[in-house]
Amino acid sequence: MRSGEIKALGEAIKIISSDDVTGMGDKHLPASLLQTKASAFGQLRSTGDGKRQRLVEFLQGRAQKLGSKYLALVATRAGQDPFAKIKSMVKDLIVKLMEEANAEADQQAFCQTELATNKQTREIKSEEVDELSAELESQNSLLEKLTTEITQLSDEVAEIKGQQSEATNNRMAEKKTNTASIADAKVAQAAVEKATTVLKGFYSSVAASSALLQDTAGLQQEMQQAASLDPYKGQQAGSGGIMGMMEVILSDFARLETETQESENSAASTYEKFMNESNEDVAVKETEMEHKSNKKDTCTETITELNKNLKLTQTELDKALDYYDKLKAECVDTKVSYEERVRMREEEIQSLQEALKVL
Repeated sequence: MRSGEIKALGEAIKIISSDDVTGMGDKHLPASLLQTKASAFGQLRSTGDGKRQRLVEFLQGRAQKLGSKYLALVATRAGQDPFAKIKSMVKDLIVKLMEEANAEADQQAFCQTELATNKQTREIKSEEVDELSAELESQNSLLEKLTTEITQLSDEVAEIKGQQSEATNNRMAEKKTNTASIADAKVAQAAVEKATTVLKGFYSSVAASSALLQDTAGLQQEMQQAASLDPYKGQQAGSGGIMGMMEVILSDFARLETETQESENSAASTYEKFMNESNEDVAVKETEMEHKSNKKDTCTETITELNKNLKLTQTELDKALDYYDKLKAECVDTKVSYEERVRMREEEIQSLQEALKVL
């Protein structure tokens, strides 16, 4: 578009500089109003109106075809103003194009700087978002694991304490039974010993009565006959006698006391050992629970902080992406590259400068 515009301006200048225009000026205009060809064009009189109209039509056609606002403006002024004003307009156009070139150079520098900075920002924020997301996922997994482990430890402690409670109840019941059995055995032994003492006293008195009867004169013969037989001992003689049974009973109750006491001692020792070991196990598990609970609290705080940082970083990344879309539309998605625009504008300025020389 720029090259077409420059070409049109060149052709217009060529027409203006031709003998059909300048020659007519030399022939028909007053000498006081003439200017040399090297410095400027003379004003056209009515005899040059046809050439001016050709110039205007040419510029208008090129302006419409190329969509050039500059050519359209020059065409309008060429049909209305003297060539001196056209020369001034060309100068103004050169200045304007140079200002546009400077502005576009500033814009290009701005775009390069902003695009580079934005790219770095997007890369950094994207990396931070990925790192925060990965760390957040890791912390959430750790939190879930700690929660499961704490629940498991709590269940284990509850189970152990339940076993302790059951063992304690059984121990108390067993101890109560054993204590009662031992006490009963002792009472029974005392009773058997007392009964044995009574029986022994009875049989001793019987033996004393038999000796007294032997001293009686009237019964001497009978005593002699009885003497030929064993003295009366009742049910105390022999292992199957009453005294033997009393000894067996006494021995049974003594054995019951001993065995029950031994059983009680063994049960008490077993209970004490179980309670010590289980208490130690509970203490270890409770300490581990406390440690994991503290770690869980720290993990929860970390997750909260990570979520906060992730939200903030994601917002910054979104802003950088939005700004990139704006920069892309302004700096990247252009129909003509910056280098091509620079080249076209330089040619345009050069053509206008050459036109000034001709004018």
